[in-house]
Amino acid sequence: MRTRMRAASPTLFLFLLATLVLPALAAASDRPLPPPEVPDDPPGIPATPVPGAPRSEPVRFRQYTAHQVNVSVTGVNIRGDAANEPSIAVNPLEPNKMAIGWRQFDTISSNFRQAGHAFTTDGGRTWFFFGSLTPGVFRSDPVLASDRNGVFYYSSLKNNFLVDIFRSTNGGMNWSGPVPAFGGDKQWFTIDRTNSIGSGHIYQSWSTVGSCCGNNIFTRSVDGGLSFQTPVTIPNTPVWGTLDVAPDGTLYQVGSDFGSSFYVARSTNARDPLLTPTFQTTPVDLGGSVGFSTGPNPSGLLGQAWIGVDPSDGPRHGWVYVLSSVDPAGSDPLDVHFTRSTDGGATWSPWVRVNDDQAGPNFWQWFATMSVAPNGRIDAVWNDTRDYGITNYSALYYSSSTDGGVTWSANERVSGYWDSFIGWPQQQKIGDYYHMVSDAVGASLAWAATFNAEQDVYYTRIGDYDCNVNAVPDTLDIQNGTSPDVNGNGIPDECEGITAVVDLGAPPAAGAAFALSTATPNPFNPVTTIRFESPASGVAVKVAVYDAAGRFVRMLLDRAVGAGTQAVTWDARDEAGRRAAAGVYYVRLETGAARSTRAIVLLD
Repeated sequence: MRTRMRAASPTLFLFLLATLVLPALAAASDRPLPPPEVPDDPPGIPATPVPGAPRSEPVRFRQYTAHQVNVSVTGVNIRGDAANEPSIAVNPLEPNKMAIGWRQFDTISSNFRQAGHAFTTDGGRTWFFFGSLTPGVFRSDPVLASDRNGVFYYSSLKNNFLVDIFRSTNGGMNWSGPVPAFGGDKQWFTIDRTNSIGSGHIYQSWSTVGSCCGNNIFTRSVDGGLSFQTPVTIPNTPVWGTLDVAPDGTLYQVGSDFGSSFYVARSTNARDPLLTPTFQTTPVDLGGSVGFSTGPNPSGLLGQAWIGVDPSDGPRHGWVYVLSSVDPAGSDPLDVHFTRSTDGGATWSPWVRVNDDQAGPNFWQWFATMSVAPNGRIDAVWNDTRDYGITNYSALYYSSSTDGGVTWSANERVSGYWDSFIGWPQQQKIGDYYHMVSDAVGASLAWAATFNAEQDVYYTRIGDYDCNVNAVPDTLDIQNGTSPDVNGNGIPDECEGITAVVDLGAPPAAGAAFALSTATPNPFNPVTTIRFESPASGVAVKVAVYDAAGRFVRMLLDRAVGAGTQAVTWDARDEAGRRAAAGVYYVRLETGAARSTRAIVLLD
């Protein structure tokens, strides 16, 4: 049942928050709480790309590559803007299709922020950013997730501390909504992707600071995000944390009391749409307190608590894991600590330290982020100042565990160093979190850094890709001949819409096949040229354009062609000669035995 609530006056709410709630909480700490997510500045004049600037180049470190996400429609870095606090959704059926959302500051001269979002169809190698959701509306705290069928959801906090949910059925290209979802500051949500009766349920919790509904900090949707139910309480009101669902549909949530007390809440009836969710809460010792308002992120969190449930079919099925950056006893300011439960959250193991550096007075391991793969591997990343011992000079580090967190791999540096004190958009932080999604082969990470001397959002793949979800690295699929790669771009053809290789009897050169090459230019306006390779003469070929919903737009070629490189052009008009709307389109090449598809982007 959906309940409508009348929101209090934002002015009155912010007055009470500033004069009563925040001082009382800060009094229990030796430093101020991070400021609430409210607009302090009016929107500024948006920064624009430098005319003629080249595409943003990937940032490489050893075998790792960071691809910038917040780029213009032509792939250019927008000098003078800022982007941080990213969250990612990955299609579990087609993991090369992803979306990332972030706090978008159109200019660093104002801390007015909006809901940035971009999508990719090639595993994060290229990203398309067409602007913010509901342009001109203040939004913060982006959180994204995918359901089991690849439908994406985007949770976005407004300036009145109420949350909107947006929905995308085409991989983040277009979003419907918003749908009101109650909420409050620093919300998080998860989606039940199990086979339980709760499959498809959306669960969301938030902080008591900036809460719509006092200590009622949890809501649920049982209809795919079309509506959200009246919020209920969670004992001990854990805040600044995350949620996950066990294989049987049991819901877990982790958070803190703004200090050294961490709690895990468990609900066995949230999966039942006919019952009001109730929770049992257990204290968890992480060997330290939550970090905020200090060190490398002076006005923000130094990380939130993460919870994950082991979905594997082995002996660790259903084990529950918790990880967070915490301030331990002694002079070391921040470490990554981990604990696990083997009995459904009733009891917890002694915490272990994941970072393997020596303790030091300026060694910060902050923004620790965890995700659990379908095979039970636990992945963890964090920012780390260990190599130089300079508070604002961090690199990204990674470690994993394949035995339920009993032991961890040697810490591995994943990026070059960057300065967290530059590029501040009129607030001294680079957001409050990163976000990662793991699969059987590797992990997809959305994070932020200042490689361009400003705050930008990046995508990094840790490990190989697994675009066809066969638990085998794509590189091995191609090397072993399991998956063809006719265009040699390292992506198996079945993940690009290339469904067959042509065999014309007297074969052409080894490996030759019909396949679309890149469109030039792409993005484009008003004309683009699409080239393809033909391995032999006299074969009938069709090249057609379809919109993002799969509707036919224009036939570009329908005849036999010769051997070699062929080219067709599209002038952005449909079959009736009408101008096509700006957006994403697909060019499809078809013969009797082959099909190849490429995405192209038409600009305004």
